[in-house]
Amino acid sequence: MIFLNVIKSGFLELLDYLSAHVLTCLVPAFFIAGGIAALVSTGAVLKYFGPRAPKPLAYGVASVSGAILAVCSCTILPLFAGIHKKGAGLGPAVAFLYSGPAINILAVVLTARKMGWDLGLARALGAISFSVAIGLLMALIFFKEERAKEADEAMFSGDSAKPLGQLLAFFGALVGILIFGTWSMPFWNKLAILMGFLNFLFIVLLHWYDRYEIQAWLGETWRFFKTIFPVLLAGVFVAGMLKAVLPPDWVKWAVGGNSLRANLLASVVGALMYFSTLTEVPIVKALLDMGMGKGPALALLLAGPSLSLPNMIVIARVMGVVKTLVYVGLVVALST
Repeated sequence: MIFLNVIKSGFLELLDYLSAHVLTCLVPAFFIAGGIAALVSTGAVLKYFGPRAPKPLAYGVASVSGAILAVCSCTILPLFAGIHKKGAGLGPAVAFLYSGPAINILAVVLTARKMGWDLGLARALGAISFSVAIGLLMALIFFKEERAKEADEAMFSGDSAKPLGQLLAFFGALVGILIFGTWSMPFWNKLAILMGFLNFLFIVLLHWYDRYEIQAWLGETWRFFKTIFPVLLAGVFVAGMLKAVLPPDWVKWAVGGNSLRANLLASVVGALMYFSTLTEVPIVKALLDMGMGKGPALALLLAGPSLSLPNMIVIARVMGVVKTLVYVGLVVALST
């Protein structure tokens, strides 16, 4: 009976994810990642994220670039894979990977409104500073690999870039679809806005992009989808099963104070559990109402949105197991 309940919990989590997030969240993210891989020149990516980019520029852009994207730890993956494939420096790419889900403006504002401006401000400052710190530490730990990448002159030859205005129009439409697709608003209002963005995207493609560029974009989108999506579903299923075997009373007891143990447990639980976009806020608020300390609450808010079991599995496929373990360890340690 217990086994059946665990399996049922996994299936329910999977169904909830498929119904609530795939169409409005994950699909636009895959199209954005495909666009980065197919249409953004290597030189443009390397200018802002590459190993030769000025460090203040690279880490500054990476640490705040996720502010307008209402993405979760899984939705950020195709975007991260896209810039990683283009040769972005490990540090800035990892900074973007962490900050994307952690710093989105909707989550920060909701945290401040539900749990107080102290936690909201701490979450925002922590996410930005941690993204830079984690990126710098990853670049330092894997220094030899980054130096080898920097010395590869062929990587910096780059292809010709499209005009900035055309790229801004293309990605602006896709980002608009991603943002308003996840926004809570009346259905018909949302549909009208999304149709407006889709029509604008169609006009942009018709006037500025040829058939081969569109085929390349769709091809890269499909490649990301078939590489990441099956693994992602498996991870979401496992995360759902974990919910069935973690008793709520135990979680309440474990993170009821502000001890180092409570903070560490909150960071580890947050790192393993999957939180869809913004759902961490009501969950943490409920735990606070039941006696959870503010320290563990902040640790959960800093580790939870940026990491999850599905997220870790996919990251390992993108940048390797060793780098993934180091990244996870840094997130958990700093959050604690």
